[in-house]
Amino acid sequence: MGAFKFRGAYNAVSRLSDAQKARGVITFSSGNHAQAIALSGKLLGVETKVVMPDDAPETKRVATEAYGAKVIGYDPQKESRESIATALQAETGCTLIPPYNHMDVIAGQGTAALELITETGGLDALLVPCGGGGLLSGSAIAVKASAPACRVLGVEPELADDATRSFRTGRLHTVHNPPTIADGTRTPSLGSITFPLVRQFVDDMLTVSERDIIAAVQFLFYRTKLVVEPSGALGVAALLKKDKAVLQGKVGVIISGGNIDGPTMTRILESKI
Repeated sequence: MGAFKFRGAYNAVSRLSDAQKARGVITFSSGNHAQAIALSGKLLGVETKVVMPDDAPETKRVATEAYGAKVIGYDPQKESRESIATALQAETGCTLIPPYNHMDVIAGQGTAALELITETGGLDALLVPCGGGGLLSGSAIAVKASAPACRVLGVEPELADDATRSFRTGRLHTVHNPPTIADGTRTPSLGSITFPLVRQFVDDMLTVSERDIIAAVQFLFYRTKLVVEPSGALGVAALLKKDKAVLQGKVGVIISGGNIDGPTMTRILESKI
């Protein structure tokens, strides 16, 4: 389904009991986790529901429905996706699998870094995109277990820097509906599980501008022939800034998703930066 989210979603759904699978699964997501849960449900024979904002990318909504999930829309300016999902969970008895604040999801996401380390050998640094922290915390745990000397650096947009501020202060910060092009990082904050894991296993956090993100998507498209969504290109955006703190030794980058609609990609490719 075009993003790392499948790793965590499939791991979480596959670990449910038969009774839990029979009652179905619900989640909330702007797109990639939604598709991941929907596809996992289809493969495992589990009914899925997804609470998705009305302004989510159309391609992600269509794909989620095509995988068999029931999409429940809401206005993010007026309603809370967590409240809607929790109410439906209580009403139907289904299992809630959130996008990142879930141990089985985190474990699944960490396999991305584990596979990279296994294939490449030791790294001096690994750049990992950060939204809610599932991929970052899972990757950091995997790296510290398999290549302890490797520095793990989380990357997020300057306009959605809640994780960076949380990491630096030790206090959970929130940014509601940040106006970043990286829609996958619009989560308001790290979770109750991912926050302490990020603090414990991540070495540092970096931020990139909207200009940096656009440049990274353009670079990946024109130079490497890869279609990467803005959220998935955050690590490359940090790398292209050529910060000496990042460019030391052998550096790995997690490119985490390619779900982007045509109009958005066109605007990015046509941008003069």
